Amino acid sequence: MIPPTKNWIFGARPNPAARVRLFCFPFAGGGASTYYPWISLLAPEIDVYPVQFPGRENRVKEPPLRRLDGLIQALAQALQPYFDMPYAFFGHSMGALVSFELTRQLRQQGARLPEHLFLSAYRSPETPSDEPRQALPESALSDSALMKTLLELDGTSPEILANEELRQLLLPILRADFAVCESYQFHAQEPLACPITVLGGQQDKRVQQAKLETWRKQTSQDFATHMLLGNHLFIRPAQAAVLQIISQALVTKTADVPLGASL
Repeated sequence: MIPPTKNWIFGARPNPAARVRLFCFPFAGGGASTYYPWISLLAPEIDVYPVQFPGRENRVKEPPLRRLDGLIQALAQALQPYFDMPYAFFGHSMGALVSFELTRQLRQQGARLPEHLFLSAYRSPETPSDEPRQALPESALSDSALMKTLLELDGTSPEILANEELRQLLLPILRADFAVCESYQFHAQEPLACPITVLGGQQDKRVQQAKLETWRKQTSQDFATHMLLGNHLFIRPAQAAVLQIISQALVTKTADVPLGASL
């Protein structure tokens, strides 16, 4: 059973003067609260809609989804009512993969498509991982091995992992999210008819620039790549630069567009 539509958006403060909605998809283990600061920091023309996956924050009592196809189907249904005006997607890491495949699903359904995709810290879908093969997928790692992976990504503070209560909340969500990514199988389709902007961290050891550049094949429209200071979770220290990139792309495009009109 798909949870009620309203649960999928958490923390948004709709602005009647906005000209475009920006749906923000979290990284593995993350939640909608990651994007709360963006609500007040982005230009007033942009309404920020943080997307909340099951199993975290206000949805902590719901079981997290473990397959990408199930998550995409649920999102395509749940977010449809919000596509009544121009909108864009931003996704970081796992969120980038979700943004991309959700757009392809919406195209298949004949639905209104996003005006722009911002894909952050995730290799292009046809690019294989060059990380050493492990005996177990990340979703099946022991607690200690999984915590080691998190520390290497520099996205979770040691203090959180040292707290047993917080650790017991976080690790099951991470395992589910890693399983979502591991369940993904890329199938070639026609490029999307919307611009794609890709963002990466200059110190990200997992996703180097070469793996980002090949996203170019997935759009028939404008394409841009931005490499910012930081590691895999550069959107935190480089937040101002990320928001500037988004604003320049969306505000410029919406400057002369009547409210609610297509861009």
